[in-house]
Amino acid sequence: MRVLVQRVTSARVVVDGAVVGEIDPVGQGLLALVGVTHDDDADVAVRMADKLWRLRILDGERSAADVEAPILVVSQFTLYANTVKGRRPSWNAAAPRDVAEPLVTAFCEALRGLGARVETGVFGADMAVELVNDGPVTVLLEL
Repeated sequence: MRVLVQRVTSARVVVDGAVVGEIDPVGQGLLALVGVTHDDDADVAVRMADKLWRLRILDGERSAADVEAPILVVSQFTLYANTVKGRRPSWNAAAPRDVAEPLVTAFCEALRGLGARVETGVFGADMAVELVNDGPVTVLLEL
Protein backbone atom coordinates (compact mmCIF):
# COMPACT_ATOMS: atom_id res chain seq x y z
CA MET A 1 0.00 0.00 0.00
CA ARG A 2 1.18 3.47 -0.84
CA VAL A 3 -0.32 6.67 0.49
CA LEU A 4 0.56 9.99 -1.07
CA VAL A 5 -0.39 12.48 1.62
CA GLN A 6 -0.71 16.22 1.18
CA ARG A 7 -1.14 18.76 3.92
CA VAL A 8 -4.11 20.90 2.88
CA THR A 9 -6.21 23.82 4.02
CA SER A 10 -9.15 22.45 2.01
CA ALA A 11 -9.92 19.55 -0.30
CA ARG A 12 -12.92 18.03 -1.99
CA VAL A 13 -13.91 15.36 -4.48
CA VAL A 14 -16.52 15.97 -7.16
CA VAL A 15 -18.23 13.16 -9.10
CA ASP A 16 -20.70 13.97 -11.89
CA GLY A 17 -20.91 17.58 -10.72
CA ALA A 18 -21.72 16.69 -7.09
CA VAL A 19 -19.41 17.02 -4.08
CA VAL A 20 -19.08 13.53 -2.57
CA GLY A 21 -16.37 14.22 0.01
CA GLU A 22 -15.00 17.44 1.43
CA ILE A 23 -12.80 18.72 4.24
CA ASP A 24 -12.51 22.38 5.13
CA PRO A 25 -10.52 22.27 8.35
CA VAL A 26 -10.02 25.10 10.74
CA GLY A 27 -6.27 25.07 10.22
CA GLN A 28 -4.93 22.03 8.40
CA GLY A 29 -6.13 18.64 7.19
CA LEU A 30 -4.78 15.82 5.08
CA LEU A 31 -5.57 14.55 1.60
CA ALA A 32 -4.58 10.89 1.32
CA LEU A 33 -4.33 9.31 -2.13
CA VAL A 34 -4.29 5.55 -1.49
CA GLY A 35 -2.93 2.88 -3.84
CA VAL A 36 -3.13 -0.85 -3.20
CA THR A 37 -0.90 -3.60 -4.61
CA HIS A 38 -1.43 -7.37 -4.89
CA ASP A 39 0.14 -8.52 -1.63
CA ASP A 40 -1.54 -5.94 0.63
CA ASP A 41 -3.95 -7.18 3.27
CA ALA A 42 -6.09 -5.84 6.13
CA ASP A 43 -3.09 -5.72 8.48
CA VAL A 44 -1.23 -3.46 6.04
CA ALA A 45 -4.29 -1.18 5.83
CA VAL A 46 -4.47 -0.86 9.64
CA ARG A 47 -0.73 -0.22 10.01
CA MET A 48 -0.77 2.39 7.24
CA ALA A 49 -3.77 4.15 8.80
CA ASP A 50 -1.90 4.37 12.10
CA LYS A 51 1.20 5.69 10.34
CA LEU A 52 -0.81 8.40 8.58
CA TRP A 53 -2.76 9.36 11.73
CA ARG A 54 0.46 9.85 13.71
CA LEU A 55 2.60 11.39 10.93
CA ARG A 56 4.00 14.71 12.19
CA ILE A 57 3.62 16.95 9.13
CA LEU A 58 1.24 19.58 10.46
CA ASP A 59 2.42 22.93 11.84
CA GLY A 60 4.53 22.64 14.96
CA GLU A 61 5.49 19.04 14.08
CA ARG A 62 2.05 17.88 15.12
CA SER A 63 0.10 14.96 13.72
CA ALA A 64 -3.54 14.67 12.68
CA ALA A 65 -4.01 12.75 15.94
CA ASP A 66 -2.69 15.70 17.95
CA VAL A 67 -5.14 18.22 16.50
CA GLU A 68 -7.95 15.96 15.24
CA ALA A 69 -7.34 17.12 11.67
CA PRO A 70 -9.81 15.78 9.09
CA ILE A 71 -8.65 13.43 6.34
CA LEU A 72 -9.99 13.09 2.79
CA VAL A 73 -9.19 9.62 1.38
CA VAL A 74 -9.20 9.05 -2.38
CA SER A 75 -8.41 5.71 -4.05
CA GLN A 76 -5.54 6.11 -6.52
CA PHE A 77 -4.40 2.97 -8.39
CA THR A 78 -2.00 5.09 -10.46
CA LEU A 79 0.38 5.26 -7.47
CA TYR A 80 1.54 1.84 -8.69
CA ALA A 81 2.30 2.95 -12.25
CA ASN A 82 5.39 1.37 -13.75
CA THR A 83 7.07 3.87 -16.08
CA VAL A 84 10.46 2.16 -16.50
CA LYS A 85 9.93 1.12 -20.12
CA GLY A 86 8.47 3.19 -22.90
CA ARG A 87 6.04 6.06 -22.65
CA ARG A 88 2.90 4.21 -21.64
CA PRO A 89 2.60 3.34 -17.93
CA SER A 90 1.85 -0.23 -16.90
CA TRP A 91 -0.67 -0.78 -14.11
CA ASN A 92 0.32 -4.41 -13.40
CA ALA A 93 1.44 -3.66 -9.83
CA ALA A 94 -1.94 -2.15 -8.90
CA ALA A 95 -4.34 -4.57 -7.25
CA PRO A 96 -7.62 -5.30 -9.05
CA ARG A 97 -10.82 -3.72 -7.77
CA ASP A 98 -11.99 -6.81 -5.85
CA VAL A 99 -8.76 -6.67 -3.79
CA ALA A 100 -8.23 -2.91 -3.62
CA GLU A 101 -11.70 -1.62 -2.76
CA PRO A 102 -12.10 -3.58 0.51
CA LEU A 103 -8.60 -2.54 1.59
CA VAL A 104 -9.24 1.16 0.95
CA THR A 105 -12.43 0.74 2.99
CA ALA A 106 -10.46 -1.03 5.75
CA PHE A 107 -7.93 1.83 5.71
CA CYS A 108 -10.76 4.37 6.20
CA GLU A 109 -12.38 2.30 8.96
CA ALA A 110 -9.03 1.96 10.75
CA LEU A 111 -8.60 5.75 10.64
CA ARG A 112 -12.11 6.22 12.04
CA GLY A 113 -11.31 3.71 14.76
CA LEU A 114 -8.35 5.87 15.75
CA GLY A 115 -10.64 8.89 16.05
CA ALA A 116 -10.23 10.50 12.64
CA ARG A 117 -12.98 12.35 10.81
CA VAL A 118 -12.72 10.77 7.36
CA GLU A 119 -14.35 11.82 4.10
CA THR A 120 -13.91 9.80 0.91
CA GLY A 121 -14.18 9.83 -2.83
CA VAL A 122 -16.04 7.12 -4.76
CA PHE A 123 -13.98 4.04 -5.56
CA GLY A 124 -13.50 3.61 -9.30
CA ALA A 125 -15.36 6.79 -10.26
CA ASP A 126 -14.05 9.51 -12.53
CA MET A 127 -13.28 12.02 -9.78
CA ALA A 128 -12.22 15.65 -9.83
CA VAL A 129 -10.04 16.27 -6.78
CA GLU A 130 -9.68 19.90 -5.74
CA LEU A 131 -7.25 20.94 -3.04
CA VAL A 132 -5.21 23.74 -1.59
CA ASN A 133 -1.85 22.22 -0.70
CA ASP A 134 -0.42 23.93 2.37
CA GLY A 135 3.32 24.47 2.40
CA PRO A 136 3.38 22.75 -0.05
CA VAL A 137 3.86 19.51 1.88
CA THR A 138 3.55 16.20 0.03
CA VAL A 139 4.90 12.91 1.44
CA LEU A 140 4.83 9.35 0.09
CA LEU A 141 4.15 6.76 2.80
CA GLU A 142 5.13 3.12 2.47
CA LEU A 143 5.64 0.40 5.07
